[in-house]
Amino acid sequence: MAEPVIKTQRLSVYYGKHRGIVDVNLTVEKGEVFGFLGPNGAGKTTTQRVLLDVIRPTKGKASIFGLDCQEQGVTQRERIGYLPGELALYANMKANRFFEMVEYLRFKNGKAGYWRELAERLDLDTTRKIREFSRGNKQKVGVVAAFMNQPELLILDEPTGGLDPLVQQTVLEMVRETQADGRTVFFSSHILSEVQAVCDRVGIIREGRLVATERVQDMVTQQIKRISLTFAELPPAGTFALEGVSELERSENSILLEVKENLAQVLAIAGKLDVLDIETHKVSLEEIFLAYYGKDNGGNDA
Repeated sequence: MAEPVIKTQRLSVYYGKHRGIVDVNLTVEKGEVFGFLGPNGAGKTTTQRVLLDVIRPTKGKASIFGLDCQEQGVTQRERIGYLPGELALYANMKANRFFEMVEYLRFKNGKAGYWRELAERLDLDTTRKIREFSRGNKQKVGVVAAFMNQPELLILDEPTGGLDPLVQQTVLEMVRETQADGRTVFFSSHILSEVQAVCDRVGIIREGRLVATERVQDMVTQQIKRISLTFAELPPAGTFALEGVSELERSENSILLEVKENLAQVLAIAGKLDVLDIETHKVSLEEIFLAYYGKDNGGNDA
């Protein structure tokens, strides 16, 4: 089996007494788009900074392309494109000069002048100084810089932040094209619809700990189910009072249930009643994510 593009083993970072990340174990395979989800302060950026050797781990290991991130970081970064969540750009430099500088520094990688195609695609005027740009156009500069050398691995932190909806869709198309080319994307975002649209697998990090890693499709179809049951005669409240089953609403002759476990028992009870119709509803990744962070978790790790 091929070596994972990214692998961490019990990766932990503490800022003094304060927790950054704790025992994070994840793998990202070649050619996949891996979504990394969590609210602010959960540990997403800390994890990325360890991968890029911006900060050093308190304990544990991280590797990219089978190379240790701390011992062989320079070699790794020649093959990585990175878009940070907080861009720091050369304000007095024209965008085209900035891209020429990046291309010179990464001269071995990608197609010469490819940044021009990307800038045109994103409708970015590269003849202007970066300080003259709006937030959205500065984000476009960061996107072009990350993609322009056609790296083997892209690490993207909130890549569509500040972009209008049409440009957001263009960036997602670029992510799909990167994957189609056999390359790998580590995609950190709080916009869950984007993650669901482009990612193969997703890792959810909570309070510094990785609490779930699953295929997006499996997560959506298996973790939570919404079922509408229509009856000839509505059963009394509490009929489906089971562990992991919640009654969300009821109308004149139907009940909407959210089922996290004991689906077989729900169907067994329904089978003893006069059911006229059963309808299942798709659950979004956003609803799955909220299940890991909602009140019903009691503040504990999932």
